[in-house]
Amino acid sequence: MSRHRPTFLELEGWTNDRISAELGLLPTLPPGEWVLGHPHATAIMAAYCHPHSEGGRFNENTRGAWYAALLLETAFAETIYHRAKELEEIGVHARVEMRQYLADFDADFEDVRASPAFDHLHDPDSYAAGQVLCARLLRSGSNGVLYRSVRHAGGECLACYRPALVNNVRPAAHFEYVWSGGSTPKITQLP
Repeated sequence: MSRHRPTFLELEGWTNDRISAELGLLPTLPPGEWVLGHPHATAIMAAYCHPHSEGGRFNENTRGAWYAALLLETAFAETIYHRAKELEEIGVHARVEMRQYLADFDADFEDVRASPAFDHLHDPDSYAAGQVLCARLLRSGSNGVLYRSVRHAGGECLACYRPALVNNVRPAAHFEYVWSGGSTPKITQLP
């Protein structure tokens, strides 16, 4: 049996909004929620159409969410944790380029940051409670969740469930993360 290795253009096409729509690769979102033809629509739709196989803190593995941090330091802590975990699983050192995207939101979100009643949603080792909440919130039509970062003390994050609410997306800084042993990379801002 021969194995097909996707070309770069095929890989790009899997997250390209126009190509994905034409091929029917957006099964997790109703067509009314698709963002097409807007600047950076591909980046927006990729967040929803390519969830991690285990899901995320506030999304299941069948539908992604746009995750954002309110501070750059929080974004660093969150992305370092997740990338380091992936690299640890495959046992390699790596160099990864990361693009910072800025976005605007004008919507109401469930706020689980302050009350101790929501502490179970902030378990650093389990996303189970957040995924249960996500399923309930999606059924009720919620826009998403504001929550505390468990990777950066004092940091705050957002998980947005609706692609159309991710507005004015624009690339900002470009960074290189270099892991050469251990779980903390050296981060350099690229020109």
